[in-house]
Amino acid sequence: MIRRYTIEDIDKLIELLDQNTPVFFDATEKTDYIDYLTNEIEDYFIYEVNKKIIGCGGINYDIVNRTARIAWDIIHPNHHGKGIGKKLTLHRINLIKTNINIDTIIVRTSQLTYKFYQKMGFQVDSVTDNFWAKGFDLYLMSLNTNKNSEH
Repeated sequence: MIRRYTIEDIDKLIELLDQNTPVFFDATEKTDYIDYLTNEIEDYFIYEVNKKIIGCGGINYDIVNRTARIAWDIIHPNHHGKGIGKKLTLHRINLIKTNINIDTIIVRTSQLTYKFYQKMGFQVDSVTDNFWAKGFDLYLMSLNTNKNSEH
């Protein structure tokens, strides 16, 4: 089940990040994640099975630029490749598409996961080497919400 984040989830989410470090995240990103969870959340969702947190991911909005950014997607390592990330991402894409003020969805990811987002329809706009940390490149990707296209 997918539900909204509450502050009571923070310790479990930090554990989830730790379980994905150093494979998908650098240890230096932990402070940024804690700051995000305590200060920057707009919409953040938890994927739970039997009351156990398996995954999470957020959305931040930039109404001025008509964009939404998918942020801090994390899936428990034992559940990678089982469709949970896809369900969580589709949940957020569908939510974003209901927002008339958003035309483009942005995701900032790494070389380790950009192919997942390509399968979801995102295109690579740019790559910046060693952006997140040494060995963790930034892949800036986007997806048009297609609200203004004719059917």
